[in-house]
Formats: sequence, structure tokens, C-alpha cells
Amino acid sequence: MTSLNYDIKDKLKRLSAFEKIIAVNLVIYVIGKIFSLSPNIDSANSLQWLSLPSSISKFITRPWACVTYGFTHIEFWHLFFNMLILYFIGRSFSNLFNLKTSLNVYFLGIISGGVLFLISYAALPNGLLYNVGTLVGASAGVRALLLFLCTYMPSKEMAFGPVKIKLLYVGLILVFFDVVGLFGNNQGGNIAHLGGAALGYLYAIQLKKGIDIGKGFEKIMDAVFDLFSFQKKSKLKTVYKQKGKPYAGHTKSQFNEFNKQKRIDIILDKISKSGYDSLNKEEKEFLFKAGK
Repeated sequence: MTSLNYDIKDKLKRLSAFEKIIAVNLVIYVIGKIFSLSPNIDSANSLQWLSLPSSISKFITRPWACVTYGFTHIEFWHLFFNMLILYFIGRSFSNLFNLKTSLNVYFLGIISGGVLFLISYAALPNGLLYNVGTLVGASAGVRALLLFLCTYMPSKEMAFGPVKIKLLYVGLILVFFDVVGLFGNNQGGNIAHLGGAALGYLYAIQLKKGIDIGKGFEKIMDAVFDLFSFQKKSKLKTVYKQKGKPYAGHTKSQFNEFNKQKRIDIILDKISKSGYDSLNKEEKEFLFKAGK
């Protein structure tokens, strides 16, 4: 049993951040199905405390729902397709950008989709939108990741069998279908999609200018994780001697990290202008290692 526990813990440690997110989604889905076995709880209400209500007055009683709805799925195929896309898009992100940027885009996409959902049902006239109960699903976060890539490197091509389409057109097609979906039966879901897509587009545009709009959110998340950290912090302040001479006011490791990031930015800019195939072997190997 000890060996089995060790193997499970070892495999969990090896999972990437997005694979862990997928695992959490699967666990919550299973919990919902277990709850729905009760005669007093139907499938639609099995995870109601995690889903996002369309009413702001109800949202005030569960503010965490603006994030947790992105981990909540009622229908299996909804979960399956969201997690399948997240798996592949997460691998692409991991090879191109650092982990914190990837998670910033994903979680801010979920939050933006939820906020636009709430604002739409509060501000638009009655009768214009169908009366829906709650919002569930990771689609807004997935849309944010997709539109970020489509905006950041619009010239890169995606293969659909024998057909290759530039990411620019993939992004436009996704937004088109979400706009058309506003007139269908899943108005709330498509509103959330557009909220996530808008975040992904804005994030990519600003990052190309050298501005990371997720830095503030990143600091908030770091502070939250610190609150729930079980590691004991030493009360004694340890002073380390700086090894080596400073480089332009920075340590050697900071200087090397800066140069590494600059090279990554140059390669990504080359991809956005000429496509991934324009990279030479050395650049591809460097990008792959940096992604790891």
C-alpha cells in the first residue's frame, strides 16, 4: 500500500499545471454525479454551489463561483471537449510561454467570461436574453487561451487534416460562431465565451507591447497561495552573501535569465511574423528546452 501511495504521489507531481486542472475538473464532475444519485438532488443542481448564477443578488452569496464555475461540468460531452482542447492548447502554451503567463490567461479568461455573463443579465432588458439558471464549464478559459495564441502569432498555421489555416482566421471563426450563438439556446454560454475571447485578445495585444496585464492578478494569487501554505516560515532572517560581481546592478543569474527571456521574445516575434517553420534547428531546440 505504501508503494502504491508513493507511485500515485509521484505521478501527480509529474503532471503539468494544465493536466492538474483537468484532473480537478474530472474529480468535481464525478462528485457531482455521486450527489445526483440522491433522490432529492437532480443532475442540474448537484453542483449548484460551484456554478455561477445569472442573478447578481445570488452571486453575492457565493462570490467564489466566478472562478469555481470554470471547474464545474454537468454534461459529460461538455467536460470531454473542454478538457480535450485544454490538454492540447496547454501543451502548446507550455512550449512557448512561462507557466504563470499561461495560468494568468486561463484564469483571467474564466473570470472575464463570468463577469460579462453577470453584467449582461443585469444590464440588458428582460426578454432579450433567455432566463437561465447558472453558468458552468471551462469554455471561457479555453477561449482565452485560443484567442491569445491566435492574436499573438496570427501567421502560424494550424493543420486540419490536409488543410492548413492561419491562426488569425481560426480566431475569427471562433468569435463568429460565438456571436451567432447569442441567438441560440446557449446565450449565457456564448456570452462567457466572448468574455474569455476578449481577455485573450487584449492580453496578447498588450504583451506584444511588453505589458503583462496579468501581473496584478499574479500577485494576488501568490498571496492567496501563501496564506494556505503549510510550510513553516523561519522567524530568523537569513543573510546571504552575494556571490560574484553584479551585472548592471543585477546578479549573474538575473542577468542570464533576462538574456534568456529576450531570446525567447525574439524567437516568438519571428514565429508571429514568419511562422514556426522559419525557425532553424538551434532556435527550435532552445524554445523546446525553455518551455520545459
